[in-house]
Amino acid sequence: MAVATATGLSSAEAAARRADHGPNRLPEPRRPSAVRRLLGELTHFFAVMLWVAAGLAFIAGLPQLGVAIAAVIVLNALFAFAQQARADRAAERLRALLPTRVTVRRDGRRRIVEAEDVVVGDLLLLESGDRVPADATVVMANRLLVDTSMLTGESEAAVVDQDQTLYAGTFAVEGEARAVVVAIGEQTRLAGIARLTTASPKPVTPLTRELQAVVRLVAALAVGVGGLFFLISLVVGNPLRDGFIFAIGVTVALVPEALLPTVTLSLAWGSEQMARRQILVRNLDAVETLGSTTFICTDKTGTLTQNRMSVVEAWTPSGSVVVDGVGYEPVAGLTWSRPAAREACTALALAAMRCSTGYAVQAAGEWTAHGDPMEAALDAFARRLGIDSDEDRHRHHSVLRFPFDPRRRRMAVVFDGEAIVKGAPDTVLPLCADGEQVRAEVESMTSRGLRVLALAVASVAEGLARTPDDVERGVRLLGVVALEDPPREDVQEALAVCRKAGVGVAMVTGDHPATASAIADQVGLRRPGDPVLVGSELPSNDRILAAHLDHDGIVIARVSPEDKLRIARALRSRGHVVAMTGDGVNDAPALHEADIGVAMGRSGTDVAREAADLVLLDDAFASIVAGIEQGRATFLNVRRFLTYHLTDNVAELTPFVVWALSGGQFPLALGVLQILAIDIGTDTLSAVALGAEPPARHLLERSPVTGRLMNSTVLRRAFGLLGPLIAGLSMLAFLVSMAAAGWRPGGPFPTGHDLLAASGAAFLTVVLGQKANVFACRSSSQWPGALGWTTNRLLFPAGAVELTFSMVVLLVPGIAVVFGQAGPPLAGWLVALVSPAVVLAVDALDKRLRAGQRREARESRRLAELLRISRRDQGS
Repeated sequence: MAVATATGLSSAEAAARRADHGPNRLPEPRRPSAVRRLLGELTHFFAVMLWVAAGLAFIAGLPQLGVAIAAVIVLNALFAFAQQARADRAAERLRALLPTRVTVRRDGRRRIVEAEDVVVGDLLLLESGDRVPADATVVMANRLLVDTSMLTGESEAAVVDQDQTLYAGTFAVEGEARAVVVAIGEQTRLAGIARLTTASPKPVTPLTRELQAVVRLVAALAVGVGGLFFLISLVVGNPLRDGFIFAIGVTVALVPEALLPTVTLSLAWGSEQMARRQILVRNLDAVETLGSTTFICTDKTGTLTQNRMSVVEAWTPSGSVVVDGVGYEPVAGLTWSRPAAREACTALALAAMRCSTGYAVQAAGEWTAHGDPMEAALDAFARRLGIDSDEDRHRHHSVLRFPFDPRRRRMAVVFDGEAIVKGAPDTVLPLCADGEQVRAEVESMTSRGLRVLALAVASVAEGLARTPDDVERGVRLLGVVALEDPPREDVQEALAVCRKAGVGVAMVTGDHPATASAIADQVGLRRPGDPVLVGSELPSNDRILAAHLDHDGIVIARVSPEDKLRIARALRSRGHVVAMTGDGVNDAPALHEADIGVAMGRSGTDVAREAADLVLLDDAFASIVAGIEQGRATFLNVRRFLTYHLTDNVAELTPFVVWALSGGQFPLALGVLQILAIDIGTDTLSAVALGAEPPARHLLERSPVTGRLMNSTVLRRAFGLLGPLIAGLSMLAFLVSMAAAGWRPGGPFPTGHDLLAASGAAFLTVVLGQKANVFACRSSSQWPGALGWTTNRLLFPAGAVELTFSMVVLLVPGIAVVFGQAGPPLAGWLVALVSPAVVLAVDALDKRLRAGQRREARESRRLAELLRISRRDQGS
């Protein structure tokens, strides 16, 4: 759009355009209200099933049961809502990146206006330190250097010249410019990233899918069994109303009311454990999802490396120096190749420091980088050679500065009639007559993964340096410096653990492919033959792209936000559960798209943190691996307490089965309220304690934990072993107690207090059997003694609280009668007290037999393989 670049728009034209196109604001995020999110926690499938169960309980004349179930639903919803209260605010954080006031030219005058009043066609007047308020085309630039890292991931600021585009949210580091606005608000590239972040819903987590399947199955079983018993009740001659109420009681009894809060509390416990490992969980489901991860796309700087650049070596024609020191502290060990090298290296360090704007600064006793970490490392190098860089900056100032040009790959400054040129060796050395003598040294440094800079100087007559070409004539080589961002000490071990655990790792970065591959080689991420791809060269076909990317150890460099988004989608299309790390605004869409987004806590932007599910408080890759271990433990813990809950269901259903098979003649051993007391009062805390079972040592020595949550092992142990065992012991206690009251087979059943006491014996046996069962469920292959009885410190306190509750509802007369029971006779007590030992003994015997079967199966496979090899050798 045409504009008079000298005068800018008129105030009237600017007002008219604002009225037509609206304010320069990023789009408001569309997030559900707090009320709607709370209603979502109260109305998902499992919650609806429980609401139906509560309603049926009221219909059946069991108001206590209905109130208890409703309380469970509400309390769980409030807890889950509180845990998830930090909703996705990525788009809101993006708006904070825009300045509040900017300078424009209107009516031929310089004016400061609100950023939201900027319109298309406005002439922006930008200076060093300004943040760009909208997308704009540069019409005049004077040594303009712009930090675009938040959009591109590129760590170095870039020169922007006339006719090039500036993007909203970027930052002018140096120089000045005039630029005509070409896009505002929703039309900017920054808004495009916001749309990418919210364009698609967050993927459904593996745990959510599995829990939905379990809940549907349990709901179907509960309704089916309830309907079956309704028919049986009618067949045995019960009135229609009594049969309906009885069927409702059976249905409600089979609904695992405590499963939902147990899952929520288990995930909350996992998030607490991750916090101790420097991982902040923003989304509870992410605890388990991280454990299901099969592919990690990791950034480079700060995650695999320490993000602390250091000069480790310098070369001059007079000699070299090796620097023993990491970070920005001035004190370090120096090793000289020969004494004459000191003076030349000092001159080299002084020139490098003067050619930089970043510097090292001490705060709270720690030396850190201010500005570009690489330039801060050059400043620290000068300090280590005895140069007072603060005093030098105070006394000497550059009279001319040519910022780094990514096309020329070098920069220059003029100090006291001397030009200093700094840049990549392959661009600086050809300018020097003596440049060839250092090429072998440069190749040696780069082959070790070091970042190398060359420095040269030339005399410049005052007033004759107007362009970079003017100061680059007749330069002589001062030397080269080699820098490294050292890998984190635990990265190699963490990568090795990932490979052993069956988790693929790729480096996805905005940096140059040479830098990325060198670091990948150094930390052991990339092995010989592993590919290095560039974002601009990625295949356009998504299926081909997915096939290229599905490779452990791959490096993808120079990626854009759209590239990272495609990478996450492509890997997910291959069946991977993808964890994506990131720290910049450009990473937010991919963090949202991945199964689990992992943001950096120290170096990351607020935008990235708000788009992520997890935040690494220490930015360390090893923390991701620790989180994977905790996530896998959480998934297995859900299986453990699912087995525990289902065992209860078998024991609770058995009395109704016996009643049905007897044609309604055999009395019910357990009533509906007793079942509710077991489900909520005597099992919930133990199930939560199972959810806090610490990770087993072997969790990261095998592929990710996958498969159905309710797998064959869970079904066999719950319905084929532990459930029938506790049910049998409970019925035995019931029969023994009735026999103690005088009942004999074929005779009339006890009534009144004797029947209540027999029911109390059955109740107590289930409770005590479950206290043993909780230890048995800690492992499907090892008995509790092998795990250590006290390694899960929550089990004994949980059991103590639950036993206290069971004694109250069993032995306090006023309360016991409400639950339809009384204190058992001595015979009932004996069966109940023996039941824990029986449960543990049968469980240990089963695990021992199955271990023997597994050994035999392994031996059979080994012999079969040996036989196959023998036959093959004989045939050859």
